[in-house]
Amino acid sequence: MAFCCVRIRSIHPEDKIKDAKIIFVVGGPGSGKGTQCEKVVEKYGYTHLSSGDLLRAEVASGSERGKQLQAIMQKGELVPLDTVLDMIKDAMIAKADVSKGYLIDGYPREVKQGEEFEKKIGAPALLLYIDAKSETMVQRLLKRGQTSGRADDNEETIKKRLDLYYKATEPVIAFYESRGIVRKIDSELPVDEVFKQVSQAIDKLK
Repeated sequence: MAFCCVRIRSIHPEDKIKDAKIIFVVGGPGSGKGTQCEKVVEKYGYTHLSSGDLLRAEVASGSERGKQLQAIMQKGELVPLDTVLDMIKDAMIAKADVSKGYLIDGYPREVKQGEEFEKKIGAPALLLYIDAKSETMVQRLLKRGQTSGRADDNEETIKKRLDLYYKATEPVIAFYESRGIVRKIDSELPVDEVFKQVSQAIDKLK
């Protein structure tokens, strides 16, 4: 009696996100990036992932990785790029069955991070550059500081953060502009007008 062996190919978790739509979202503090991401999630069913939020959540979870991250951050050191990418990838895989695509917020902060992301995870279909004038961002953050109680929402600290942001972001924008996937969004307009521009950029991906 002959038995036929059927080889079942095991599905790697990575396969779930192989053809995922990935959008990088770049914008300075106070640009309105978070608000626009919320609107995209609501309208398009994308998953919004912020590397900063993922790090904080991991630390709060008390996991082994969280404890290691906490130790690194307490020393004032940067979390290794591989670790950040692993966390983004894990979060993407976890949402793969219910997500229409991914908004990767505040990442990459430098060209090397973008290149590593593509090697480990995949290439972005679009980079949304949520652009506001630096004076506008300063005013928005100062206004937020009146109610947020955040120690870093004061004018001097805000200006330092913006300087760092511009220095880091300009090469990233230039790198992806050379591929023709950057869409600059004028974030000086009312929120709904800004979202119209965002929607037009995403609709062209279909």
